[in-house]
Amino acid sequence: MAPAGDLWTILAAAGALVWLGILLAPWQPWRIRERFAAGDAAPDHTNLSHVTVLIPARDEARYIGATLTALGEQGSGLRVILVDDRSEDGTAEIACRATPDSCDLEIVDGAPLPSGWAGKMWALEQGLQQVKTPLVLLLDADIVLAPAALPALIAAKQAKGVAFFSLMVALDMRGFWQALLMPAFVYFFKLLYPFHLSNGPSRLIAAGAGGCILTEREVLEGIGGFAAIKDAIIDDCTLARTFKHSGRRTWIGLTHSAKSVRPYAGIGEIWRMVARSAYTQLRHSILLLLLCTAIFALACILPPLILAAVPVLAAKLVAAAALIFMAIGYLPTLAYYRMPRILALAMPLIGVLYLAMTWSSAFDHWRGRRSLWKGRVYSRDLESSG
Repeated sequence: MAPAGDLWTILAAAGALVWLGILLAPWQPWRIRERFAAGDAAPDHTNLSHVTVLIPARDEARYIGATLTALGEQGSGLRVILVDDRSEDGTAEIACRATPDSCDLEIVDGAPLPSGWAGKMWALEQGLQQVKTPLVLLLDADIVLAPAALPALIAAKQAKGVAFFSLMVALDMRGFWQALLMPAFVYFFKLLYPFHLSNGPSRLIAAGAGGCILTEREVLEGIGGFAAIKDAIIDDCTLARTFKHSGRRTWIGLTHSAKSVRPYAGIGEIWRMVARSAYTQLRHSILLLLLCTAIFALACILPPLILAAVPVLAAKLVAAAALIFMAIGYLPTLAYYRMPRILALAMPLIGVLYLAMTWSSAFDHWRGRRSLWKGRVYSRDLESSG
């Protein structure tokens, strides 16, 4: 039996290996390589009559005005279809008042949600029936594009030769909990779905960010429209996977040229946002949940614990190395979002909080609690299909 000092050193080494493996992985998920910037194109001279922006909106009166105003700065001839998903806050009325003259707005009154459909997928399916243009931009109602971002998106999609061009938009990171948790949300997403692998030809990894996706109408119709993923809770990655399985290439990257104006007021809202789909990300597998817990325990909990409380020099040195590797991997994400670098030292706490959110998601699933989102309650069966 190994002495206690050796055991602590082994545990510290296991945590260090987790972070070192992330740093040395050939696909380098911690790096910020896959990114998009709009540039300085002149939108006034860009004809966008071949593009339709499809916006599902349910009670988005606070944000839809800014979204539509920004679309007016993209070019001329742009068609916008807003599916008013039975809003109760005057979303459609505000959209009519806010739409610039350069955009042709059509509002589709959403029909009642059929059984077996997720709300967003049903709204998008209704809007897709009205699309006539070859290109479709799927845009959430709280996403604001930088001037000329859409023409640049079209050019980038063509240059990369993909059928699905997706952007992980910049999230609201103002406030203590937002600064602590939102950059890490992006970082962990990139670890779970490495962008470099997703952007390659392999069908094993497929990532998408549902807030901003540029795609093609014929391809969407060819895969069966949104009916093909009608029950998906994690709809963006499911759609990307469906594209890849149909033989199409996809691309995802980070950007500052599209941002969400939706605030997350404190840890409670962030917790609910993550817990809504965290256990679904693990395919509702207890084995994957336990594996995830073991990894987080080794990588986030034990290193600072050993460094602070274990009187074994070798274990302390290895634990310190683990914390250094941890910070090195997280720093590029913080730098990209212009966040204080000192937040890298908070990664152990961040990891514990995200692990707790994941367990919260699992407990909700086991207790049969249904998912509440956008005022709708989804059944456990629908949650399990994401």
